[in-house]
Amino acid sequence: MMTNEVSLRKSLSLYQVVYMGLAWMTPMIYFSIYGIAYENAHGMLAQAYLLAFIAIFFTAYSYGVMSKTFPTSGSAYTYTQKSIHPYLGFLVGWALLLDYFFSPIIACLTFGIYLHAQFPSIPAYVWIIGLNIVLGAVNMIGIKFSANISKLFVWIQILFIAVFCFFLARNLTGDVHPMGLFIQNDVPFSAILAGASMICFSFLGFDTVTTMSEETVNAKKTIPRAIMIIIVTASILYLVPSVLTQLIYPHLTLVNVDSAGFEIVKLVGGAALSSVFITVLILAIFTQGLSSVTSVSRLLYVMGRDSILPKRVFAFLHPKFNTPVINIAIVSCVSLLALAISLDSAVKFVNFGALTAFFFVNISVIAQKYIKEKQRSVKHTFLYLALPLAGAGFIGYLLSLLDLDALWMGGVWLIIGIMYHLIWKKVSSGAGTVLAPMSIPHKPMRTSGSIKQG
Repeated sequence: MMTNEVSLRKSLSLYQVVYMGLAWMTPMIYFSIYGIAYENAHGMLAQAYLLAFIAIFFTAYSYGVMSKTFPTSGSAYTYTQKSIHPYLGFLVGWALLLDYFFSPIIACLTFGIYLHAQFPSIPAYVWIIGLNIVLGAVNMIGIKFSANISKLFVWIQILFIAVFCFFLARNLTGDVHPMGLFIQNDVPFSAILAGASMICFSFLGFDTVTTMSEETVNAKKTIPRAIMIIIVTASILYLVPSVLTQLIYPHLTLVNVDSAGFEIVKLVGGAALSSVFITVLILAIFTQGLSSVTSVSRLLYVMGRDSILPKRVFAFLHPKFNTPVINIAIVSCVSLLALAISLDSAVKFVNFGALTAFFFVNISVIAQKYIKEKQRSVKHTFLYLALPLAGAGFIGYLLSLLDLDALWMGGVWLIIGIMYHLIWKKVSSGAGTVLAPMSIPHKPMRTSGSIKQG
């Protein structure tokens, strides 16, 4: 008797993956954190963004190496599990769930805040619940459909930033000299570095494309390329307006740090550009939510497939859409926490989860390539020891900058994960279930039935 097996469908091209990653990263975040970034960097935004790009490049490189080595959808969870130890892999995956689970919560929360501000007669919870339903429905239909929507909204964001830069460029005069960026010595380097450490959070999201490996055509080649395209594109989108703004307005005075992005847009483009700003920002929040639901549902799928989470629930794929519909529904329900949680708490969870994952991906490169595979020539020592060590060092520094509340919340979450693993291991052992396989086959993973490749 033949059964129909269902697997994630390989349908994503290079640029579809890039659009999904940029959608999660959200180019408009440049304006969302403008005030905080400006204050932390003491006005030296261009220099701070350049340092942030250099710092995050090391971790992006490590993700590229590991996604080529293990082209499966588990991201940092899979890389740590296979390179270092299955149990440590579980803890990293558990920490990563904080980043991925709370990202759609942040999207829903900010979506409700902005739209309620525009339409005060409609309560924020209406927008939050409505966005949850839409994000869940779009993700259930299929990842390619999500990628196409992300493409449209990402281009709208890029176009807005381009128009913003055009307005800035119109104000350039012969008295403005680009070398002025490098001779402003009144701000100490340590202050710029502190600003860069905060600005690094603008780059969070490039890693989520690794969760789409099993739905990507030629993932070994495509995913590493997509990561670098995302990082370079984001850097250009952040650096160009920073350089122009700093040249034209070297000494800005911000009225409100939280709404500084709106202030600078209004200063540069007047009422016309600022009226478009809110609309584009809302679209950006929507695409970030769409991409983040995709990412967390795939991570849950891989953890379910490995029996780290209940397999029948989390490893289920819809026979028609080839999407983890149960996981998407779970994520949508969890995202309703946006009705009760504060934005500050949600951001702290995301930061802890993301930085923990980043740190161990860098360490995984060393463990897999330099230690296990013994690739230790001069070239390989640079690629598989020096570069990931630099990445791990900087990420470790960023982790040390998290406030005590973030570290406490992250620590409690890890303790809950340890307790869950002990209980689940005991229950599963009694039922004869094998936990956390040491390796994951490089062929398409199956749940039950014929493989469908798109």
